[in-house]
Amino acid sequence: MNGVLIFRDLRQRTVKVMLISLLIAVSSVATISLFSEHLQQTLLSSANAFLAADRQLNSRSSAPIPSEWIGQAQSQGLKTSLVAEFSTMVASDSGFHLVAVKAVDDQYPLRGELDWQSDLDSPRQSIMHGPARGEVWLNPRLMRMLEVSLGDEVEIGVTAFKVSGLLVREPDARMNLSALAPRLMMHFDDVPSTEVIQPGSRIRHQALFAGAESALVDLEQWLEPQIAGEFRWVDVRQTESLGEALARAEAFLMLGGSLAVLLAAVAIAVSSREYARSQRDVVALYKTFGMTGRKIQQHYLFRLGLWGVCTAILGLLLAIPAALLLASIAARLMDQSLQFQWSLWPVWPAVLTAAVVLFAFAWPAISRLRDIPAMRVFRSLEQSKPAASLVETSLALLAVFALIWLYTADGLLVLALFSGLSLLLVTLATGSAVLLKLLGKLSFTWQSWKMAVIRLKRHRSASLVQLTVFAMTLMLASTLILTRTALLSDWQAQLPEDAPNHFLLNIPADSVESVEAFLTQHDIDQNPLYPIVRGRLIAINGTYANEWIVNPEQVSELNRELSLTASSALPEDNSVLAGQWFTQQERWGVSVEQSIAETLGLQIGDELQFSIGAEVISEPVTSIRSVQWDSMRPNFFFMFPEQGALTNQPATWLTSFYLADEDKLILNDFVRQFPTIALLEIDHIIERIQNIISQVSQAVEAILVMILLAALAVMFSVVSATLAERQREGALIRTLGGTQRLMNRSIMLEFAMIGFFAGLAGVMAAELAVWGLQYRLFEGQFQLHWPLILVVPVVSAVLIAAFGRWQLKPVLEVSPMLLLRRLE
Repeated sequence: MNGVLIFRDLRQRTVKVMLISLLIAVSSVATISLFSEHLQQTLLSSANAFLAADRQLNSRSSAPIPSEWIGQAQSQGLKTSLVAEFSTMVASDSGFHLVAVKAVDDQYPLRGELDWQSDLDSPRQSIMHGPARGEVWLNPRLMRMLEVSLGDEVEIGVTAFKVSGLLVREPDARMNLSALAPRLMMHFDDVPSTEVIQPGSRIRHQALFAGAESALVDLEQWLEPQIAGEFRWVDVRQTESLGEALARAEAFLMLGGSLAVLLAAVAIAVSSREYARSQRDVVALYKTFGMTGRKIQQHYLFRLGLWGVCTAILGLLLAIPAALLLASIAARLMDQSLQFQWSLWPVWPAVLTAAVVLFAFAWPAISRLRDIPAMRVFRSLEQSKPAASLVETSLALLAVFALIWLYTADGLLVLALFSGLSLLLVTLATGSAVLLKLLGKLSFTWQSWKMAVIRLKRHRSASLVQLTVFAMTLMLASTLILTRTALLSDWQAQLPEDAPNHFLLNIPADSVESVEAFLTQHDIDQNPLYPIVRGRLIAINGTYANEWIVNPEQVSELNRELSLTASSALPEDNSVLAGQWFTQQERWGVSVEQSIAETLGLQIGDELQFSIGAEVISEPVTSIRSVQWDSMRPNFFFMFPEQGALTNQPATWLTSFYLADEDKLILNDFVRQFPTIALLEIDHIIERIQNIISQVSQAVEAILVMILLAALAVMFSVVSATLAERQREGALIRTLGGTQRLMNRSIMLEFAMIGFFAGLAGVMAAELAVWGLQYRLFEGQFQLHWPLILVVPVVSAVLIAAFGRWQLKPVLEVSPMLLLRRLE
């Protein structure tokens, strides 16, 4: 009997709407979770090429990586590779030159590829190995400086090596402004034969690891108590430019998931409320047959649980091919091979969403059915609807708040969205009351307008619910649209197509004018020239810097020389957050980058001491700046005024510029004219960051489509919720002589007014949410989006009016007598 009733209820419109809403919610969240995991793995796999591995272990001193650590990693199924970097002199028949040697083993690189040329005139090739033993690869600039050709020999220490190729680009080349010497790559096992590494020599050891994420996490936990301050565990998120890019990518994906969860809650709450209303007569009948309130509650709990389980399973089954389809589309658009892998873990948010939303929003309305009196069977009057208690409402809101917090792992993101929703609810509560009061005072001569206003006033509560749900849906959709158009556009604007892709380092002071003349002669637009002075931060407010913070080993800026610079102009991609920037004639003070100021706990007025050679300078902090590290322009932790403490310090100069691929031959002339100036190419870094932006853009677009589909489902359920009541009203009006044309116009005008005010309130709340996200979370500049503010209310009015007309088609076209008989 119970099974028959369950399947009979499936024919009801309210049940269909509730289950379809739950199906869309579960499949949307599951699809986003699966696709997000795939995309994040793709992004990390692409970005890990910056490390030539999934993780790196770097020595802070000259200590080698212990062999037992490598053995432990290999025993856990991880691939390993050893790398050593040091500076030394290399000799050829033409003389000696300082080089930055990178020694790699046979496994290098574990991720990514090297760009290699067989000679200066040959095309670049992508390869996945380093030089063989007894051979070296030279940077093209170094080959010209040494005046050697392929097959010639060069000497490193006491050993001669054959030049067998040109190293154009290595995957893990860092944008290190202190790496002034040209690169030479050799085999790791050849280093001892050179005898250049002696006790006290400065050498940087690295261990590279690649493999399953779980094994990497286990290795990190195993190493953590042993590495202390001598070694540093690095993943790609810790790199300045790529770490920020990946953090933004993950934030965008989390935002999409948050909106899906909110829409799921709205859809289930609305549809379940209407289902509960449709079951009141049935419950009253049950009670006349002697069924207790407890039995009725158990009956509906079983029914709701069964529907939830079946719908969740179906939603998960639909999510797998949907995520696969999105992954294949993204792979095709980005010209990559599809490597879709999924696990059960990402679907847990969808299962949890179904359970929490179903029982936090659907069950309270259905559970109150036990309070329906049996006497309702003998009465035809409408009974007042029991309102949800404050406890139920609070628990539901807390449940969805906790769910989104768990799903996004970002409290600021959740607070921004809920702040927008709170403002929306307050605005709607006050605005709708004022609006209905004003409409009541107006006199309308047009019969359709008069009927639409009367219906709004008569169904004040229902209209407010519809207005709230529509506005919330439009707010969430508008938030994602604004995120896609504003945040991604701002991000892309920070890294335009002509972003600087070459740095000139170690420019002597007497060559500055000649370098500027060369760049001007070849129509190359350069960024400002900055003097570079090498110095160390040694004290803060008279306290040694290493004693100022709890764990100085974690602040690498305290353990190395810094690139200090001076400028009277604030860099283009910097903004002052606190204090004042230097005036043209100012001679004292230092400006500090925001992240290091927060790490060191610096405030305006703190006194910083720097060691520059044998001299010590002391300057107060006069400003704190935000820096866009992913802009690829020269950026610095510490900046001094142009006429300040660095004026008389010996300095080299630095600048950057953009050069298209077809103009690369100009660099050969530059190297010949300025052989001592270091030229750093960062095209590969820019290419990878732009690739990440492209992938995130495609992901947000895919998520936007899914969220909009879920929004349409919510709107469908809300309009359907009042169908029975409107059918009764429409039948009575038509029985009393109302024409179909009058009904058509009044219904469309009613929903158009609801849609217009919902759209206006929703887009304004979305502006507040985006302000919180963009200004506070993504650290961007916010401005009102007037085109969307003007368009959304109009589009919302038209769309919801069309929805109302379509959904209420039975009111307009079915015989009034048939409707009245059906609704009895």
